[in-house]
Parts: sequence; structure tokens; C-alpha cells
Amino acid sequence: MRVREKGDRGVVQSVVLFLGVSVLSGALAAGLAIPFAGLAGFTTEKTHETLQDLPQELKTAPLAVKSKIVASDGSLIANLFEQNRIPVGLAQVNPIMRKAIVAIEDDRYYEHGALDAKGTLRAMLRNQSEGSVQQGGSSITQQYVKLSLVAKAKTPEEYQQATASTYQRKIAELRYAVAVEKEFSKDEILEKYLNLANFGDGAYGVEAAARHYFSTTAAKLTLAQASMLAGLVKNPTGYDPTNSASAAKNRRDVVLRRMQELNVITAKQATDAIRTPVYDPKKVQKVPNGCASSKYPFYCEYVVSKLLENPAFGKTKKEADHYIKTAGITVKTSLDPKMQRAAEASMKEHTRATDQATAAITMVEPGTGLVKAMAQSRPYGSDKKKGEVAYNYNVEKSYAGGYGGFQNGSTMKAFTIAAAIQKGFPLNHRINSPKQINLSNVKWPTCTGFTSPGDDYTPSNSTAASGDLTMIDAARASTNTYFLQLSEQVGLCNVGKVAAALGMYDAQQDVPLEQVVSMTLGVGYVTPLMLSNAYATFAARGKYCTPQVITSVTSLAGKPIKTPGTSCKQALEPAVADGVNRVLHEVMEPGGTGGQLKFGSSDLAGKTGTIQANKAVWFAGYSNRVAAAAVVADTNLPYTNLIGQTLDGRKMYDASGSGTAGPVWESAMRGALAGLPETHFTAPNDKTVRGDVKNLPFVTGMSPQDATNKLQGEGFKVNVASGQVDSAETAGTVAWTSPRQRDGAPEGSLITLYLSNGSKGQKPPPPPNSPNPPNPPNTGKPGGGIPQCPPWHPQFPNCPQR
Repeated sequence: MRVREKGDRGVVQSVVLFLGVSVLSGALAAGLAIPFAGLAGFTTEKTHETLQDLPQELKTAPLAVKSKIVASDGSLIANLFEQNRIPVGLAQVNPIMRKAIVAIEDDRYYEHGALDAKGTLRAMLRNQSEGSVQQGGSSITQQYVKLSLVAKAKTPEEYQQATASTYQRKIAELRYAVAVEKEFSKDEILEKYLNLANFGDGAYGVEAAARHYFSTTAAKLTLAQASMLAGLVKNPTGYDPTNSASAAKNRRDVVLRRMQELNVITAKQATDAIRTPVYDPKKVQKVPNGCASSKYPFYCEYVVSKLLENPAFGKTKKEADHYIKTAGITVKTSLDPKMQRAAEASMKEHTRATDQATAAITMVEPGTGLVKAMAQSRPYGSDKKKGEVAYNYNVEKSYAGGYGGFQNGSTMKAFTIAAAIQKGFPLNHRINSPKQINLSNVKWPTCTGFTSPGDDYTPSNSTAASGDLTMIDAARASTNTYFLQLSEQVGLCNVGKVAAALGMYDAQQDVPLEQVVSMTLGVGYVTPLMLSNAYATFAARGKYCTPQVITSVTSLAGKPIKTPGTSCKQALEPAVADGVNRVLHEVMEPGGTGGQLKFGSSDLAGKTGTIQANKAVWFAGYSNRVAAAAVVADTNLPYTNLIGQTLDGRKMYDASGSGTAGPVWESAMRGALAGLPETHFTAPNDKTVRGDVKNLPFVTGMSPQDATNKLQGEGFKVNVASGQVDSAETAGTVAWTSPRQRDGAPEGSLITLYLSNGSKGQKPPPPPNSPNPPNPPNTGKPGGGIPQCPPWHPQFPNCPQR
């Protein structure tokens, strides 16, 4: 037989006493499941046995504490909370606050146990004589128990059980109260109560309440302030001074008079405090909550989306969301306030919120993947008249607010350059690049088969640069016909693999970029975040890092919480990246399409991009310290030509990567790099510059079959170009090859045979003495050509071009 413990007997006695007091006070007279008459035969022994079925200890939920997101320098980006609470120890609460709450809620708190029968009867009699509730009937411990049960409720059913006016709940609360009194000291319980209580207007806990209503701390509360807060807990909404200053003052004065009755304060102190205004509206501090209140709402929302993906915060997104807003965590991000200001300043300089066109830019640190800045011309919100949007134009569509990117035009040529250098093509690799090229019905291999543009694809260049161009020449002028042929020689599969290794994919559909004939001129939909991070890989000498916005998460206690850290890999050999940097650096030199954007003494590299019908224009570029991708695009369906739309409040009469998106990039980069030491790219080694090539056999004048056999015998692949070219060679024989015999070609690469028409026309001009021919004339239209949109491209109806 179980031996009764003294503590159990005390619980029984407390419950029996509680029932008697409750009946006398009328607290249980109505709505109880078991009428009091039913307790006539309910002996103390039976009560004791019933109590053994109740939990022996109160299991509380952790205090809901606000979390915060901060920038890399610790400055606040946003608060996230369900309850605005800042826990403090009792020593950090002014003694006058402790006295005020005890005086009005439980003046015999330090004299009784879990239940104060005397206090409950006295409160009942006073409240009845006053005709309203003037004093609390439950002890502070009982109130703490009830607040804890409510805070722990996760479902409507659990909340109803925690607040129901039933005999069972009252008994359970008392049982819990007894357990709490056994486990904690009075001061510990008071501390927990003051941190848990609702003080109205979104303030939970005495510290948050002190800051909210009075712009002070709990340690510095005055008598008038403390008495106002003490009066709030009885009815946080009704006595909220921001709702009703008069009701708050009346309640505060009740507290002051009660403190005087108990000799806690003198009559003079009470009178002076009563004459004090209940609060100063100018000192009320509203605590912004959520990303919508942040200075950087789009960046903030993207950070939250990444937090919700972390299984450390919950098995489901709902659980994670609750944890993030209640755990008091500190989320440190990669955002650099200086670079963010530079990006935003660029937006203000070059755009307006109400423009028809939309601009966006992302900045990433090479070698780490840290997203340093993210800005756009459209502000966050729902007021369309002000140009506000909910879309983040910098990120992928898989994120709830992500727009999903834009076609990227000739910024794709950088990946073709990388694939060519990786395969051993020299930087002076020459290809005869006419103003227009007929690629109708060509059939090019991909990683999974073949692709063809159909029977009407004749892309052209929009710049004057044409002829026998090197890779650097073609990059400087963004010559479409050169890069189309180069992508054939390199292989679309190789271009696709390089792009994928650098994090490129279709941000609309979350699928790999499609390998099509026009791939080098732009394919799929990419984001500024994606493109800036890919270009950052070149700056980091081939080191690719997954974009990262969260650098650390710490608990309320300051302990680190495991989060995905920096994830990097060597995606390209350093020598290959060095070669790409050399080529794209030349784009930024005078005469190149990015020449007008060059600034400072640090090495810069970049590439323009324009899509079909100028519906979007890009500039992506980098130094060793930061990479950025800027886009200006039409974001209103159906998408139309940017020419004629407004940007910075003015109608556009031209749209190009260098002239429209370029200034956005240049201003942001100039601000981001201001004050930093200059940096320079590593020069490519001799092997990268010269290429890993082998000699080509001389096949000029041979029949196509003989030339093919000879080249294949040397390990090359062969393709015969359609049609014939003007040449002094016999009609039907080989006029020349691409690459040229004098330049050689990487082993196993594709050699194209051009057949003569026998017209004794001029042969292609010999290469100039300089490795780079004279700069092409400035046509005012930097970028690449404008190919016809091929009918074989159903997935991307706006076929990209530059």
C-alpha cells in the first residue's frame, strides 16, 4: 500500500480549501460539469486519490522571445516575433515594480503557499462592495500557472482547455501551483511571472513593456510607471494607455492607492504619482515586426525563406516559422551595409519607382558566395500607384516572392569562352565571322542528342566587327557569328556543363539550361543573384561557392545553431578562369562594349547582354573583391521593347547592356569598392594564352572527302559548311578551314571546311600584325547581333540574342 507523503496531504488540504473558498466566492456556482452538491460524499481521501491522476509537475513551453536578423556588421535588419518579449532577471527589475505587482495582484504573496484563502476571501468581499474587480483573487503562482498553460497551447482545443471555467481546470491549476511552489522560490516564480505576463499593445514581459510605453528599462521604472504596468496585467487591452489613457490612469491610481494602504509607499508618494501623466505618447516605441518593416524587405524575406528550409528549426515550415519567431535567435547575414547603400544609391540615381521598366542588381563576394547586396527599383508593398511590388526581381521563382529571372542574352558568352579555354582553345583563336550566318537546319550535338534551329535561322551581328576575329576581338564587340561558331567547335554539351558547374539553371522552371544552337546568345531565365555568383567564380579563379545569405545563427543563450555554411568547390581550373578574366577584362578597355563603364585602378571584367527585341538588357562584371549583375527589363505582361518605356522618369530611345544596365552596375560597383585597395587579376599563363593546340594538316585545295579523311586521321572532327565561298581555289575544293591551319586546334575539336565556288574571289584577309585588330567603329549599339527567333524554341518564345 502506497505511503502518503506529507506533500501529497498538503495538496489535498489545499484543494479542499480551494473548493470551499471557490463556492463561497461564487467562482464555481455556474457552468461546472460537477455540481457542488455532488461533492457531498467526496471525502478528502477520494479527493486525494483523484489528485494522483493529475500531472505532478508543470511542464512549461520556452518563453516566446523575439528573434532578430542582423547585417554582417551587427546592425538590425528585422525583428521576428509572435510576442515582443525580452527576458530579464529579477535583479534587473526595479524593486518598486516588484512591489507594485505584488500589492495589486497578491499582497500576501511572500506569506502563503500556492493558495491564499484569506486573500481570496478578502478580494471577493472588496470586489463585491466596490461593484467591480479591484483586486485579484488568484495568487501570483496560480496566475503564472494559467499563463504557462495558455502559452503552451498549440491548438484551439488546447487553448480552450487552458482557459475553460471548469472544476477540473481549477483543480489542475492548483495542483500545478503547488508543484511550482515546491520547485521554485518566491522570487524565481515572480521573475517568471513578470517575464511571461501580457502588458498590452504587443508587449510581453516587463522589460519589453518598459521599453514600449516609456522608452526605458525595467530597472529604471519610476513609481508612476511601475504602477501603470502593474495595473495592466488584469486587462491588457482595456487598460492599455494607447487605447484609453483615462482607463489606464484610473487603473494605475487604484494600484497606487493599494500600495499606500499596504504602507509600501507614503501618501505623498502616492499623490505625486497620481498627478503624473499616465504616459507620454511621444515615448511609445513601436517595435517593427517582420520583413515588411525592414529597411531591406526583399533581402530579409529571402533570408527567412532560407531559414525555413533548415530542418534544425522544425520538421515542417509551420514548425520552423514558429520556432524562428519565438526562440530568440540571432541570425547574422552576409549583407554589407556599405555595399547595400551603394546598390540602393545606384537605383535612386538611375531609376524611379514608377518607371515602366524595372531594374535590379545583386552583389556577391568572390570566393565565399556571400551575398553582399540586393536592390531593385520597385519598393516593397501593395500600392501600385507608388510602384510597389511583392516580387523580388533578384532571385529564383522557387522562393515564394521570387520573380524567376530574365533571359540573359550575351552574358552567356562568358561560359562559351570558359568552355573553349578549358578545351585548349587559345585566346587568339580565329574564326571568320561574317555579319550574318546561315545556320538553318544545322544539327549540333548536345549532351543528350542533337538540336536543330529549323529551316530559318540566320543570326547576324549588330556591331561593325566582323571578319577574321580572335576570341578577344569577338568578346570586345560581342560578335554573335563568332560565338555561335565557337560554341559549335567547343560543343554545346561542354558549354552547358560549364554553365551548370557555375550554378546556372532556369530559374523559372528549376531545370537545366536548354542546349540549343543559340545557347551562347542567351537561353533560359536567370536571376541577377545567379549570374553575379557565376561571374564571381571567374573572379575567384574558378572557385565556385553556393550563394549564401546566412553566416551564423545563435540561440538566446549565445550558443551556435548548426546552419548550412560556406559550400565551395573548384569548378574551373585557375588557369581557365585566368584566361576568362583576360578576355572579359579586354571588354572593359577602351573600344570594348564595356569600355565606357571602366573606373578606378583595379582590374575589372564584364559582359553585356541584350535579349530579343530589347525586352531585357544586362551588364554583369566583377573585380577580385565583388561581382555584380544588373538588369533592366520589362516586367509587365506582355513583355515589350524597352525602347519607348520610361527609366528614371524619361523615355528611352535606345536600350543596350552597356548603355542602360551598365550605368546601374557601374555606380553600384564604384560605391562598393570606394576606399578599398586596388586589386588585379592573375595573368594567364603561356599555355592558356597559346592554347593546348596541335598542328592542323594543310588541306586547302583538297576535295572534301580527302580533307575529311586527312583531318580525321589526325584525330579531329570534321564538318562541311553549307554553300560555297568566294575563293581562288578550284570550285568544290577546300577554300579554307575554321580554325585556320596556321592557328592549329585543340585535339579532337571540330574543324569546319569551307568549299570554294571557284570565282577567283579574294581570299580572307591575312591576320593583322597586332594580335588585336583595330577597334570596330562605335555604332552606339554595343552588344551582339539580333538573330531571327527560331521556330524550334517553344519553351522560350522571346529568343535571346546578345
